[in-house]
Amino acid sequence: MKDIARFLSGFKIFQRTYFCEDNQLFSDLSQAQNPKVLVIACSDSRVDPAILLGVEPGDIFVVRNVANLVPPYETGPGHHGVSAALEYAVKVLAVEHVIVLGHSCCGGIQALMAPDRDGLGEFIAPWVAIAEPALREVSDKLTHKDAPLRQRACEQASVLVSLENLLTFPWLWERVMQGSVYLHGWYFDMRKGELLSYLPETGTFELLVPRCETKV
Repeated sequence: MKDIARFLSGFKIFQRTYFCEDNQLFSDLSQAQNPKVLVIACSDSRVDPAILLGVEPGDIFVVRNVANLVPPYETGPGHHGVSAALEYAVKVLAVEHVIVLGHSCCGGIQALMAPDRDGLGEFIAPWVAIAEPALREVSDKLTHKDAPLRQRACEQASVLVSLENLLTFPWLWERVMQGSVYLHGWYFDMRKGELLSYLPETGTFELLVPRCETKV
């Protein structure tokens, strides 16, 4: 119950900030939302994109799932939650940027790299298999490297898999080709507190925001 009490206390802080004094923001948001950015992030409790990016309510439209994955476009039977959110963000909200936000120490990628996935449960194993191309690439190129380096490489490669899968959605591909939507692959290093961005020109993840200087 301590966590629940803490959540209620947190809501009161939120309430004081946005409703008790100046409620103009939510007065406007209650009419409509107009975010220009879609962030596809991991469900991991340590990497909340709103906290990482320091945004206000209404600034970003967020999809979170295990390992920040985007499945390829398909129209068969099933419940396509990520695809539905993507469709809404692109077609209805007309977002201008789509950010796939990966991160270090990702449990979903650890599951993908597990020698035996049978014990992962009935939903996790088939879900993380979306990033199988990333695992194959790492296995081919980094077989003799240590486990932490291979996991980091797989985490970053899985971001690229999601970016590639985004382009299989015809209505998103069309907007990207028109220059009305831009795709970004970001990677949060939680050990160093750094943000990296994938650069197609170099084929590597480069520092976007370096680690902060340690005060002496």
